[in-house]
Amino acid sequence: MTDRSGVRRIYPGFAALAHRGGPGLPASRGRENSMLAFGNAIEWGYRCLETDVQATRDGVLVTFHDATLDRTTDSSGTLTALPWSEVRQARIGGTEPIPTLDEVLDSFDATVNIDLKSENATELVAGAVHRHRAEDRVCVVSFDDNRLRRFRRLTGGRIATVCTQSAVAAVIGSPSVRLGRGIGGDVFQVPVTHRVGPLRVPVINRRFLERAHALGRPVHAWTINDSEQMHGLIDLGIDGIITDRIDVLREVLTERGLW
Repeated sequence: MTDRSGVRRIYPGFAALAHRGGPGLPASRGRENSMLAFGNAIEWGYRCLETDVQATRDGVLVTFHDATLDRTTDSSGTLTALPWSEVRQARIGGTEPIPTLDEVLDSFDATVNIDLKSENATELVAGAVHRHRAEDRVCVVSFDDNRLRRFRRLTGGRIATVCTQSAVAAVIGSPSVRLGRGIGGDVFQVPVTHRVGPLRVPVINRRFLERAHALGRPVHAWTINDSEQMHGLIDLGIDGIITDRIDVLREVLTERGLW
């Protein structure tokens, strides 16, 4: 596999990513995307944190997945419609405050995968990464291709990004891998399968990995919580795994000599 500039610095060796801090760990259960969960992942030896970022109504970047506060906190309301003065009162799992992106970048010497969950966060994230001089330890993710392309334009390609959904489709469906050479992005982060109507269509298989590697892009699988599936993906040649079960993944990687 050819090397993409900067990607190996961001993800040295096998990439083990703590999805939302790893809320499958008993000590973090019910407190995803909290400083507690991120801190627990670091204590378990993780050096890659995955999180979601949105901006409050008044432009404060916070690490939070859902559109509303209702599922994971003791508060309610649409996050992007609320000011920071209200959002900061919410408690994840009833106990943990919602972190700001500044807090996460300041507190942990780790690679941070940032999933852009709201349009109003795109430009602000670009500014925050530059302000923290974190260009070499951040990868930006979005399932919205336009949002991802806008981020690349804002940053001039200086910050790593995942490949777009259209790039994934091109690698899956193109009769020749050469047709994918114009794709942007530095790494594929994809599920094992993707739902199309009533069907589950395979994404990660040997052919996809061979094509992605021929294009110089590593492939990370999400969200994998089962040890048997982790072993199977490693056997297949995957470059990284995103997981809620940081305890299970560490055990598997230790067994395989990849930790």
